Amino acid sequence: MSNAQYPSKIVPQSLKPGDLLQVISPSGALREFESFQKGVEIWRSRGYQVELASGFDDKWGYLAGQDENRRHQLATAWQKLQCRGILCARGGFGSARILEDWVWTMGELSPSPSASQAVGTPSPLLTNPKWLIGFSDITALLWSLYTVGISSVHGPVMTTLASEPEWSIQRLFDLVEGRPLAPLEGDGWGGGIASGILLPANLTVATHLLGTPLQPDMDGVILAWEDVTEAPYRIDRLLTQWRMSGALQKVRGIALGRFSRCEPPPNVPSFTIEEVLRDRLGNLGIPVVSGLPFGHDGPNAALPVGVKVTLDADRGLLDCTQIE
Repeated sequence: MSNAQYPSKIVPQSLKPGDLLQVISPSGALREFESFQKGVEIWRSRGYQVELASGFDDKWGYLAGQDENRRHQLATAWQKLQCRGILCARGGFGSARILEDWVWTMGELSPSPSASQAVGTPSPLLTNPKWLIGFSDITALLWSLYTVGISSVHGPVMTTLASEPEWSIQRLFDLVEGRPLAPLEGDGWGGGIASGILLPANLTVATHLLGTPLQPDMDGVILAWEDVTEAPYRIDRLLTQWRMSGALQKVRGIALGRFSRCEPPPNVPSFTIEEVLRDRLGNLGIPVVSGLPFGHDGPNAALPVGVKVTLDADRGLLDCTQIE
């Protein structure tokens, strides 16, 4: 067993109806306004106060406004004492751009504390951690929070929440409201049982974080990957990058969600996505479970980021411990 030193884990306080949540758009420009409103209403129907950040519907090319504006949304939500959670509007691309020179401990936009931060003032990191919820491009935010020891949620964004089945919506609320989570069932590849710290991610986004300050220490973790609209050869290329970088050497297990719309181009010789996953991951000597119900284009079961889980590759189970 590895003696991996995980970041000091800070699990935000459980949410309860009446809490104030803020919606931000850290990534792509909002296009799905009807589904977005339905997502907002689901949170409100559960008794939460939901505020929309100023500029959440801005557009700058394919981004939800210029980097400075999207950073401001994140900083404002993070620093607002009354805000207990941050709900991401959608994925797309752009969250990594706003994390250049970002420091979570101060909620600042530059490496240095601002002049207005009094010496000895407790950091918002410790005094006011809050849930951040999203997936896909939001991977960069989730992993960045993990590098400073804060748990978050890999789960539906506001534009996808309303399309979730009731059990998945309930699971999300169970997670953030402090109730136990049921194990997720998939297809075990054999290889026994592993326990480790869960790091869910979109595979493409996570691969582009390798070699950056946003790359977490992979020692003793269980990776949980999903992806969408990537041809098998591209998934092959991503996984080969992980293999050659050495980032998988101390990983304890891999949980695979949905790889949707990842069919090969028509009339082009190709492996299937399933064959690529087996070829690139099946000989690592660690437990692997595939076919788990999270990712795009289907049920996207909420997963805690940065907490200890068990992956049983003989029974095909991902068992998340109760969040405490």
